[in-house]
Amino acid sequence: MRRILVALMAGLIWICVSPPRLVAQNSKFEKQQMKVRHKAEKQALKMKEKYQKQMMKDPRVPGATRIQMKHQLARDKRELRERQKDESQDLADRQRSLREYQARQ
Repeated sequence: MRRILVALMAGLIWICVSPPRLVAQNSKFEKQQMKVRHKAEKQALKMKEKYQKQMMKDPRVPGATRIQMKHQLARDKRELRERQKDESQDLADRQRSLREYQARQ
């Protein structure tokens, strides 16, 4: 009976201690995955930009279309930068609020 009680107590203590450690590992993993995703998105945008610039060099493409494509590339680049910045800030805010919540408990 005493062994069972000791095992239960050890299990409860382990459960109480492990969530912060698991959260820390999860946040590191989430941040790493976000960085990998951001890098892939940037590379995809660079490839898109490269191919569109090649298309713009074609003499058969009208000037108005070139200007429109150039502006669209700039918009895409700006949108990607803002979206990635917002995503990074959201992750940082979530981690901060989680740390504050754990500190209160």
